Amino acid sequence: MFSLGEKPLLTGCGLSQMEVLAPEWTPTPEFIATTNLAWAMQTVDVDSYEALHAWSLRNPAEFWKLASERLGVRFRAPFERVMDLSRGLEAPRWFPGARLNIVESCFAAAPESPAIVHQAEGGTLSVMSYGDLKALTGRVAANVRRMGFRPGEALAILMPMTAEAVAIYLGVVAAGCAVVGIADSFRPREIATRLRISGAVALFTQDVMIRNGKTLPLYANAIEAGAPVAIVIPGLHGAAVSVPLRRGDCKWDVFLRSDAPFETTLCAPEDTMNILFSSGTTGEPKAIPWTHTTPLKCATDAHFHQNIQPGDVLVWPTNLGWMMGPWLIFASLINRATMGLYCGAPTGRELGVFVQEAKATMLGVVPSLVKTWRNTGCMRGIDWTALKLFSSTGECSSADDMRWLMQQAGGRPVIEYCGGTEIGGAYLTGTLVQPCAASTFTTPTLGLDIVILDESGQPASSGELFIVPPSIGLSTTLLNQDHHEVYFAGAPNGTGGRILRRHGDQVQRLPGGRWRAHGRTDDTMNLGGIKVASAEIERVLQGVASVSETAAIAVLPPDGGPSQLVIYAVCTDVCDAGKDGLAAAMQSAIKQELNPLFKIHDLVLLEKLPRTSSNKVMRRELRSLYSVSQ
Repeated sequence: MFSLGEKPLLTGCGLSQMEVLAPEWTPTPEFIATTNLAWAMQTVDVDSYEALHAWSLRNPAEFWKLASERLGVRFRAPFERVMDLSRGLEAPRWFPGARLNIVESCFAAAPESPAIVHQAEGGTLSVMSYGDLKALTGRVAANVRRMGFRPGEALAILMPMTAEAVAIYLGVVAAGCAVVGIADSFRPREIATRLRISGAVALFTQDVMIRNGKTLPLYANAIEAGAPVAIVIPGLHGAAVSVPLRRGDCKWDVFLRSDAPFETTLCAPEDTMNILFSSGTTGEPKAIPWTHTTPLKCATDAHFHQNIQPGDVLVWPTNLGWMMGPWLIFASLINRATMGLYCGAPTGRELGVFVQEAKATMLGVVPSLVKTWRNTGCMRGIDWTALKLFSSTGECSSADDMRWLMQQAGGRPVIEYCGGTEIGGAYLTGTLVQPCAASTFTTPTLGLDIVILDESGQPASSGELFIVPPSIGLSTTLLNQDHHEVYFAGAPNGTGGRILRRHGDQVQRLPGGRWRAHGRTDDTMNLGGIKVASAEIERVLQGVASVSETAAIAVLPPDGGPSQLVIYAVCTDVCDAGKDGLAAAMQSAIKQELNPLFKIHDLVLLEKLPRTSSNKVMRRELRSLYSVSQ
């Protein structure tokens, strides 16, 4: 096992021991002195970032106490200690004895400061102040309780990332309930699965959603999914709800009829405030509870690694169904910054103009989005000089694409950010006090350590990544699976018998102390920044005519960049459509039943799929075969 700063020998990584990537951006000493990390180094009396990271690992309780105080996390009743390991490293308790509601830590900025700058597709720029957001949040919370929903119950949100969606999210949490995040791109089957697993007792949604000039149904999808009582918001600003409602459902303005003052519900730190979903290899998504301490991980990562400061404007096209939606809320508000929300398709020029007009200082991306911008030239001539940095997550990125992105803002750095829903943020990222080389990482996040092991469980420079617990943000329970079995059972031990937590990513340590991610090691893939299990795609494709069996894999293009979806299929004796027709039918099924963002890159027809002696499909062999054939 090695930690940051150790230099393991490089074997089988395809790079010379002497090869070191040249950075595209290097901070000046004057700039470093202005960063949040410089404050932290001075506070704990160390002279380098490496020493600060090592200190955060030796002193996890002191680090998280420092972070919570720096960010102004509000505890209404004091904690007995920062970290309690009496239940073991798999299930630490953070701030035991405390009472808080994390929403109260989101409104430390001056009431007149901008909390959200937002724009709907085809609309104009609007600003919501911290005072207005707090007032609407309180109103939502009061009416959640007026309708009889009790603390601890789960209320779902099926909406695009709008200012109203943010207020609903915060209001549900302020009322002591748990938000169930459901992506607006999901079809009824996937919506129904998430409602069932979470036990949601109500749903906030819109009547329709506008994307690329098209009107898409949201409320109708919710009804088809068998949603519980729904509160319906107009999808068109200033318009009335445009569809008839079921008996018992209510419109947004009716829901908000009470404006009585509301006292935030206090919770224990380990109480659930958000239920998010991350695909596993079983076909059913894992239901991951976020507690009232998880947002501290979001805000801390943003504070130290993206250097977010009061007055910054953060734009990251995302959704409350994915972890980056809640991450954006807490990374912005707890840091007294501003969220920039563009409600529309992120692939075109209008988003770029929004970034310009909102005077964004950070733009978050997924690599496939950058590739689209670069290929279409849609951002040409837009002024992004207000940006201080980019941040990229969700997929492996292409160095050429990231260099192109940096050039769009005069050479600003890209902070790569790799983690997961069950981490509450990242395990591997970068900083603004270290040089930036495109598509590489420079450090594990503060307060968290990682190791790389080969297939025999030995320390290596390239292999499967494991997390060394504990850290705030790491999940301790799952609603629908055995947490120990998923993350700890069968995992090798680290040096000295230390417990390691499985994550499932393939990572390489490069010469010069950098890191590079190489995608998933299991049967889960990232497509368009969305994690999905092979089994989920294969289940949908089983219903396509002429298909006997399928195997879905993700491959990385030879020049690097986002994963591409490849389908291996065995057909019945009769396949009248031919390969192209079959691929089109499969794409249609994925679009209708799963997610239109999952695009088939290639279809390969086989007489039979390779299987183990226990009849499991050998997807790793298929990935190797496909790589050799290209």
